[in-house]
Formats: sequence, structure tokens, C-alpha cells
Amino acid sequence: MFDKLERARLEEIHFRHDPDSRLNAIIAIHNTRLGPALGGCRCIHYTSDDQAVDDAIRLARGMSYKAALAGVPQGGGKAVIMLPADGVEDRKSLYQAFGRFVHDLGGRYITAADSGTTLGDLDEVSGITPYVSGTSRDGFNPSPLTALGVFAGIKAAVRHKLRRTSLKDIHVAIQGVGNVGYALAALLAETGARLTVSDTDPAKTARCASEFGATVVAGDDILRQECDVLAPCGLGGILNDISIPLLRCPIVAGAANNQLQRPEHGALLHQSDILYAPDYVINAGGLITVSLGYMNASMPGIQQRVLALETTLLTLFERSHAEGSPTSVIADQMAEDILYQRRSGQRAPAQLVI
Repeated sequence: MFDKLERARLEEIHFRHDPDSRLNAIIAIHNTRLGPALGGCRCIHYTSDDQAVDDAIRLARGMSYKAALAGVPQGGGKAVIMLPADGVEDRKSLYQAFGRFVHDLGGRYITAADSGTTLGDLDEVSGITPYVSGTSRDGFNPSPLTALGVFAGIKAAVRHKLRRTSLKDIHVAIQGVGNVGYALAALLAETGARLTVSDTDPAKTARCASEFGATVVAGDDILRQECDVLAPCGLGGILNDISIPLLRCPIVAGAANNQLQRPEHGALLHQSDILYAPDYVINAGGLITVSLGYMNASMPGIQQRVLALETTLLTLFERSHAEGSPTSVIADQMAEDILYQRRSGQRAPAQLVI
């Protein structure tokens, strides 16, 4: 266990078992140098305790890197609730118990929504602890702001790679037009971009065709489209050994999480002369919304911070070009510069708390 913490450079990991509510939960705090750890609560089935621990550590680390490059005053953390195989009858009790778990950490971790955790669940948490962001009462919908950040990132990529300052007539192929993908399509259509879309739900692609004049293609055919920008906005792992040789685009920039199936696929994109906007940088609009919303920031202030992702990505692309290194590697290096070199002193020793 301690080897895992050391490899991930994790500061703390906490475990809570509450037999009355059937809560089995883990909170991983990766880095608090910039502020309290912020990250969602994932409530899903896990096949083993080790799988849940690994998920919490991996996701917490990712949140630290995302928060660092997003410029928010928080670090990275993550909670996972191990959902019983037969489900939970009393979600209210489950999330109230989770709220007590969060509160006992004294503000070192701020929770939010993630897979399996709804705004209603967070409402129960907020009745126990103030260390929660993104309840139904907050009034902030992160999807449009995630899309706004991706839109800003596409502008940066087009400026760097294609040397164009306008998106008019730029051909963008969007894979997945759910909440974020649809909002992105709307922003791009307003600028005069040409759109090709795909989704597993025909109603969603039909809506884009009707409203934006988008061309609809089936399934993975979106990967073979000759376009200026491929914007993955669906499932992760889309960039892999099979898909990358199929790509006919100079830029990949989208909202999906974990787009690289393995880290080395960032290098493969670089070798293929495809500019990749690292997912955790370009899709940070949702995190910025939750972070600054927790601090009672105004919507114009949140939007301004999201739009600043364009500048961050331009800096990243320029450094990648100057050093000849993949953008995925440069993003990690930039985040680590902030997390581990901004303040002097040694890293806090890892803590294991049950």
C-alpha cells in the first residue's frame, strides 16, 4: 500500500466503513500545496478493494494536475464509494454517512459530483458538511463551461497548428454530442465552423443536423473523416494503436476524459505530426466551475477563467514545439512544476488512515 502512495506522490488516503448505511468509501488526497483537495465522488461497483483504491489514487492524481494547470486555488483529491452488488436501498443514509466522512477531514477535501453521484446526493452531503460543491442549489451547470473551455482550446490549437485566428470554415468532427458535445457544436456553429458529428444516439446527431447543418456519420467512421480538428467528446481510450493510424486530421482537441488509452499514445500522436490538446487541460472548464462556484465567484469571473485555457494551451503547444516533446509529456511537466516547485520544502509524508 505505501509503495502505491509513494509512486503516486499521494499525501493521504482515508478509509471509512459504516455498517448501518453500508458505506464503504475511500478518499484519496493527492496534493494540497495550492489549497484543499477538490474532486468528485464516484459511486460505482468495484470488483475488489484494490481496484477501488487504485481508482481513487489515479483519479486524485489527475485532479491535482488538472487543478494546477487550470489555475484554481485547490489541489487534487477523489472519493470513491464502493456500491454493493445488490445496490443500496437508502441512498439518503449512505450519503449522509459519506458527508460525515468528508466533514471529519476538516476541510482538507472538498467533494463534488462524479459518476454515480447526483446533485440530489450532494444535497444530502451538504446537510452534514460545508465541504461540498455543485449541489442542486448552486445553480452552476458545468457542461456549457466545459464546452467553452474546449472551444477556447480548439482556437489555440488552430492558431498554433494551422496559423489561423478564425474558426470560420474550419472542419471539426465531434465524436459524441451529449451535453458537452452539443454545447461545443453550438459554439462552433456560431463561428461558422463546418461540423461532422457522430453519437450512439441517433436523436442527438439528428438535432445537430437540424440546428447546425452538421453532417452525420456512423460510429467510428468519425475517426476516418478528413477534417481540421477531431474533437472526442464521448468515451475515453479513443486514441490507441488501432485508431491513431486512421486519423486524417492535424489536430485532436476534445472534452472526453482519458483519451489516450496508454501514455505512449501521446508520443505516437506527436510522431504522426498530430497536435494533441491534453484532455485534462482542455476539459478543465467543469473543474473551474466547481472550484470557483464553491468560492462564490460570479459567472463572468468563472467564464473569464475558463477562456484563459486558450493562453495556457498556447504556452503548452509552443513549449512542445520548442522542446520537440509530446504535448502530453509537456502538460505533465508543467503541472509538476506548479505542484512541486512553486513552494520550497519537502513533500508531506504519506498518511494511511482507516
